[in-house]
Amino acid sequence: QVQLVESGGGLVQPGGSLRLSCAASTSILSVHVMRWYRQGPGLQRELVATITAGGVTNYAAPVKGRFTISRDIAANTVYLQMNSLKPEDTAVYWCNAQLMFRDYWGQGTQVTVSS
Repeated sequence: QVQLVESGGGLVQPGGSLRLSCAASTSILSVHVMRWYRQGPGLQRELVATITAGGVTNYAAPVKGRFTISRDIAANTVYLQMNSLKPEDTAVYWCNAQLMFRDYWGQGTQVTVSS
């Protein structure tokens, strides 16, 4: 099993930055894909960014050019660097790991972008 713990959320003004962290209980190299999801108020959960075990990254169009997913293999941690934040980025953000056709989820962390 994989345990995930997100951190780094908070309140930030439009145009500001936050870095979310997802600490895993196992080597992230053993996970097929790690993903960040988010769900804003009254909205569907959406995929934000992915990183594969090989380090290949992908981003949803609304965050492309502003967000960066990265990893620290030694620390078993995946990050989501969020720059140029917009009010529409306000959401609960979850880290997700896929391993052997099973999904694992963290507890979520709240990001609020407001003036």
